Amino acid sequence: MSDKKNEKIEAERHRSEKIEESGQATLDRNDKNRTIHLISIIGEVEGHDNLGSNSKTTKYEHILPQLAAIEDSSEIDGVLVLLNTMGGDVEAGLAIAEMIASLSKPTVSLVLGGSHSIGGPIAVSTDYSFIVPTGTMVIHPVRMNGMVIGVPQTFDYFKQIQDRITSFVCDHCEVSQRRFEELMMETGVLTKDVGTILVGEEAVKEGIIDEVGGIREAMKKLYELIEKKNTKKGKNLKGDKRG
Repeated sequence: MSDKKNEKIEAERHRSEKIEESGQATLDRNDKNRTIHLISIIGEVEGHDNLGSNSKTTKYEHILPQLAAIEDSSEIDGVLVLLNTMGGDVEAGLAIAEMIASLSKPTVSLVLGGSHSIGGPIAVSTDYSFIVPTGTMVIHPVRMNGMVIGVPQTFDYFKQIQDRITSFVCDHCEVSQRRFEELMMETGVLTKDVGTILVGEEAVKEGIIDEVGGIREAMKKLYELIEKKNTKKGKNLKGDKRG
């Protein structure tokens, strides 16, 4: 067996292990000679407490260093974020969303099965967002597990967290704060909770997601954003040379 073939097999094995361990992959076998980093946000977003071994989770301590490495890499041209999450830890979810939003690389998100609760800010943190026709988003007020002390300070803290989420979402998509809060506090949609379920086109009509589409549309848009950035960068370089 040739060395070249051995290298190819080893690269495939490493690629498979990376996907299996972290849900991430590097997409670099396209005819556009671009390198895309794929990140998947699945199951429950895990915060400071470890969840059970039987739970599907996204660990923020894995995602944050990887996002920093992406920003620092000269080889990665763009980032594609796939979401199928029930939500999870608010602090961890917002940390991931803020990191994605601050990347200089072009970014696109695609909501698949669902992007519920704190998955919403992550979905809108990219430069452009898609949702499949059957994808869902559940928007509801902040919940808290465990013992809650019924004092005014507790409710003030809840409101502060809620305002952080609302502010981030409204700053990164077209929905107004008034409308987003209406969706959060809706009482006639969820049978045992307060909030709203948006399916596919409904999320687009509300101004939360940019467009209905699948992986084909998401990849196409990401390539467009990469080309646009590189064209702009080239023009700036020419301008610098002219002095």
